Amino acid sequence: MKKYILILISCILLGMTGTSCTTDFLDVESPDKVFVDEYYNSDERIFEALVAAYDPLKWFDYAWGQYTHIGLVSDVMADDVYVGGADENDCIYLHRMSNYNALPTSVVSDLWTTFYSGINRSNVVVENIENVTDISNENKALYTAEAKILRSFYYTWLWKLWGNIPYYEQNLSFPYIHEQSAADDVYNGIITSLEDAIDNGGLPMRTTAQWYGRVSKAMAYMLYTEVVMYQQDESRYSKALSYMEEIIASGSYDLVDDFASIWEEAGEWNTESIFEINYVSTAGKRAWDNATGAGGSVYPKFIGINNLGSSPDYEGGWGFEPVRVETYEMYDEADERRDGGILNFADYTVSTGATYTGRYQDTGYFLRKYLPRVGGNAGHAADADMNYNNNFRVYRYAETLLYASELLARGVSGKGTAQNYLNEVRDRAGLGSIPATVDNIIQERRLEFVGEGKRYWDLVRTGKATTVLVPDGQYRTNSWTPNKKYLPIPQNEIDAAQGTLTQNNY
Repeated sequence: MKKYILILISCILLGMTGTSCTTDFLDVESPDKVFVDEYYNSDERIFEALVAAYDPLKWFDYAWGQYTHIGLVSDVMADDVYVGGADENDCIYLHRMSNYNALPTSVVSDLWTTFYSGINRSNVVVENIENVTDISNENKALYTAEAKILRSFYYTWLWKLWGNIPYYEQNLSFPYIHEQSAADDVYNGIITSLEDAIDNGGLPMRTTAQWYGRVSKAMAYMLYTEVVMYQQDESRYSKALSYMEEIIASGSYDLVDDFASIWEEAGEWNTESIFEINYVSTAGKRAWDNATGAGGSVYPKFIGINNLGSSPDYEGGWGFEPVRVETYEMYDEADERRDGGILNFADYTVSTGATYTGRYQDTGYFLRKYLPRVGGNAGHAADADMNYNNNFRVYRYAETLLYASELLARGVSGKGTAQNYLNEVRDRAGLGSIPATVDNIIQERRLEFVGEGKRYWDLVRTGKATTVLVPDGQYRTNSWTPNKKYLPIPQNEIDAAQGTLTQNNY
């Protein structure tokens, strides 16, 4: 029931053609094509465009030849995991990003393409929906809000990774070039569009089971707060806190008692889940020659344990993203998040007899949250490796509590207390109370979200990156510096922009 919105993707009209003439007698109706300006004339057809705008979400793991899972891409630049693989040249763009020596020709350029594909599709909805007459005012407002929030989500990732990017809210015409905006201007565009969508979209606080995977008000609130906190826009801290406390007061979300259960298929879209990217194995059509098809994810296989044998729980994989030893060891032994989110293979082999062969940067610790489960690609119709059904958890209620706690600890006035919100998260983990200082809350975020793509951005926004992200004496030989905040813009995009893009000073 979690995947209804994906079913529609396989039948979306991806392209339409049209021409124009200056004399009536030359106007000819195509017998097998529909002109764009004539096509979007009903609720059903504009909804097709909206579903198409959701489609690039599932390309975040792999689409055009690079492995670019957004959690992985974020975390290899932080200090919780390594890149792994066969050696330092295996997915070299990830290894370079991890060591802060990315190049315009060796960076996650595929994500640039994916994000702008999502922006293009979102703009199609916004640009055409006003001309649709066969639609209720309620659905028009809802679809517009969803498209704007999706567009803001795609732009947020471009902004965090590259900063100074072309920002536009109407699709480009030939030669498809737009001026580059400064990072602060991109932020202004993102936040203004989000505010409009939140205020005018009529979004539900939580979607119904039939529509799990669609944007909700809570998801929009989380995106808003993420962007505001990353920008350190103190003028909007009060609004962000009010959004977090509105989610809390709604009663629509709650922490799951068993942390480890969150990551199983049965734990998808549980009471803690605010937004997930849906993947489905049954009839999954993703393939190496059809990576953008509807179906599952390749990410579990990518981080799976190399040459795994005798495991009753997990299938093998390619040995990327091993968890660092110090990450596992930072947890209190009583913390349920340690073994609920990380697999300690030494302990696992004692209980199961399982074996494996370590690869580059092997530590013996693996990201249990997203390891490929036995039967996790059951029923696939195309390539087995591409169709695991592990949803990617983007926003969880635990993050709502920790954002609220942090904002209160920073002095923003709210209804609750920083201590109570922090205690809720620690209570679920099986731990006692600690003072709700900003530093303690940031560390709690680290403990809660290992492997979920949060740590790097927290270090950058809090100013801790320069002291934390330093050579590790083994694999990382360079230090993070402020000019590493924005990755090099892909060289192919610089070339295509015909002189309108200035390269980041990375």
